[in-house]
Amino acid sequence: MATRTLDTGGDFGLLSAAELQARLRKLGEERYHHQHPFHLMMHEGQLSRGQLQAWALNRYYYQSRIPIKDAIILSRCEDAAFRRVWRKRIVDHDGDTIQPGGIERWIRLAEATGLEREQVTGCVGVLPATRYAVNAYLELVRDRSFLEAVASSLTELFSRDLIALRMDRLRQHYPWLSGALDYFTARLDQAPEDARFALQFVTEHATSRDAQELAIAALRSKCDILWAQLDALYFAYVRPGWPPPGAFCIEVPSGD
Repeated sequence: MATRTLDTGGDFGLLSAAELQARLRKLGEERYHHQHPFHLMMHEGQLSRGQLQAWALNRYYYQSRIPIKDAIILSRCEDAAFRRVWRKRIVDHDGDTIQPGGIERWIRLAEATGLEREQVTGCVGVLPATRYAVNAYLELVRDRSFLEAVASSLTELFSRDLIALRMDRLRQHYPWLSGALDYFTARLDQAPEDARFALQFVTEHATSRDAQELAIAALRSKCDILWAQLDALYFAYVRPGWPPPGAFCIEVPSGD
């Protein structure tokens, strides 16, 4: 596969490690999905139970593909030292014979919203746009350079603050979910650890300005993928509230 390059608009020099990391973090501040209107509604207690169900169901599709994404990255790597570190991500999500992983914890969260396990694990009613966005992430890590695949995971740099806020607001506004937040508890430690390793890898292996710009663009693409998933939820279940045929439908309480 041919190496992709970006037109950086002139003869720019290599960014220092600090400059590259600052560019990556600034991108997260501007484009990470913590500022999406759907998340803002969630954190302000403005979502109905049905809207939370739609979120949990559609987010499950993303969660279920994360270990597949990481397996693709592993399959492309010939460095055993890298693989030893990265394979932990798969166990974190899939679990092992000793303890459940993040996917099982997410299913329990979805069940706490009132969804049936079989509906969640079967992805029954997941929005078509959710599938397209998540599958685009798998295509990114499969088809772009290895550096870009790793760089796309750097949204974890920004996730811990969002997770901590979400846990606090879910307990505050949706107390009936308080006993099902184990997924987020685990990610408070897992995400920063994973992000540190990926950031170090990207910083050390982006050895040209073109490579640095490709890494930044990969992170931008991942932010767009996360944002697009919430766009789909907002359109289908908030405003204008038009779920497509076959998608999950919120039950409207019947009158007397």
